[in-house]
Amino acid sequence: MLLASSLLMSAIYLVLRVQGSSFPKPLTAKQEQEYVENMLKGDNQAKSKLIEHNLRLVAHVVKKYYSDPADQDDLISIGTIGLMKAVNSYRPEKGVKLATYAARCIENEILMHFRANRKSANEISLSETLDHDGDGNSLELMDMISCEDENLKKIDNNDEYNELYKYIKANLQPREQQIIALRYGLYGKEPLTQREIASIYKISRSYISRIEKKALQKLANAFNLEK
Repeated sequence: MLLASSLLMSAIYLVLRVQGSSFPKPLTAKQEQEYVENMLKGDNQAKSKLIEHNLRLVAHVVKKYYSDPADQDDLISIGTIGLMKAVNSYRPEKGVKLATYAARCIENEILMHFRANRKSANEISLSETLDHDGDGNSLELMDMISCEDENLKKIDNNDEYNELYKYIKANLQPREQQIIALRYGLYGKEPLTQREIASIYKISRSYISRIEKKALQKLANAFNLEK
């Protein structure tokens, strides 16, 4: 339930934050610093801005390491969870850039997805050097890998997530509900790829993709209207 909800919410987040086919432009160093400082003071809007303006990093990691176009929609949704975890757990005093840290968290989230599905993926070592601090000491992924988001751990206690199933039932047609449930592993099931769902329904993967995107847009609109 936890992974399924976070995976679906990350997809809805993408629809809410990205208009059209282009991602928001990267922040300047000064803007990023200001947003990080405000986020650490509890400003959730600043946190959202940091996620929003680093979404292109998710696409970059996916395209760089995983070239199969059929898997990219799956992996972008999963990579967005890694980005959300990275922003939530980022601490500038560790001496590593947000983009560097976020890229590793995104890769790690994708790697865990492949491992969970018993697929091959490039190994990411926890002892791999991310960056160096001001004293010349190396900073390893293990030093930072709290890509653990306390907010994601408490999904079931969050009203937004508790409302998720209500939105699905109220806004989606029966087939859209079925495809979203299969796609994101709702109701205790394992998430399936678009290709796997297409095989079940005996239709093309591109058609499944269109149904999924239409359903996500409906859910995004529903969430947006409630805010």
